[in-house]
Amino acid sequence: MVKYFCSSTDIKSTWDHVVSAFWQRYPNPFSTHVLTEDVVYREVTTDHRLLSRRLLMKTNRLPRWAERFFPSGMSRYVYILEDSILDPVNRSLTTYTWNLNHTTLMSVEERCVFLDSAEQPSTTQLKREAWISSSIFGFSKPIQEFGLARFKSNQVKAMKGLEYALSNLQGEAPQRLLRDSVRPPSEKAKEAAKTLASAAATPQKSQQYV
Repeated sequence: MVKYFCSSTDIKSTWDHVVSAFWQRYPNPFSTHVLTEDVVYREVTTDHRLLSRRLLMKTNRLPRWAERFFPSGMSRYVYILEDSILDPVNRSLTTYTWNLNHTTLMSVEERCVFLDSAEQPSTTQLKREAWISSSIFGFSKPIQEFGLARFKSNQVKAMKGLEYALSNLQGEAPQRLLRDSVRPPSEKAKEAAKTLASAAATPQKSQQYV
């Protein structure tokens, strides 16, 4: 069982500006959990596409119940690989990201496609998809619900970070180029948090998951 998320957003800025902001979005005040970013590989293909692979290191504060699945000696850092394909001919940028460690606890795969809008001038269409899974026996469903809720929260921050980078490129004060889409947690997310918190209160021999 995998949790699936999909959203579409119209960014009120040209595709060229959005792509430039994408490469310069870190650091920004909305993504302080992103600690490092390094280019691992980069190539321009014969058909003029730019292929890139970057390694990012992130950290997220864990809720109390997660300590049950995260022993004290285990790294709290998450390593993320980001593959991207920049196609200047078709004016598209496609990114794929996934976590390299802690995949038994939770695996998050994301795909984003930035397209130059043919219908609306100076607008970039963004489609974001994510697949969230967990292999913790007996708790995979509530962990996936929690992961989905956190992903939704983080993608709002990611959009704000992109907005911030766009504002810097355009020499403007940060403004609301993107409509906020923060929503309160769903009843499923609340119930999942209660289930996990209850499970965390039950003594159990520590296990290490990577």
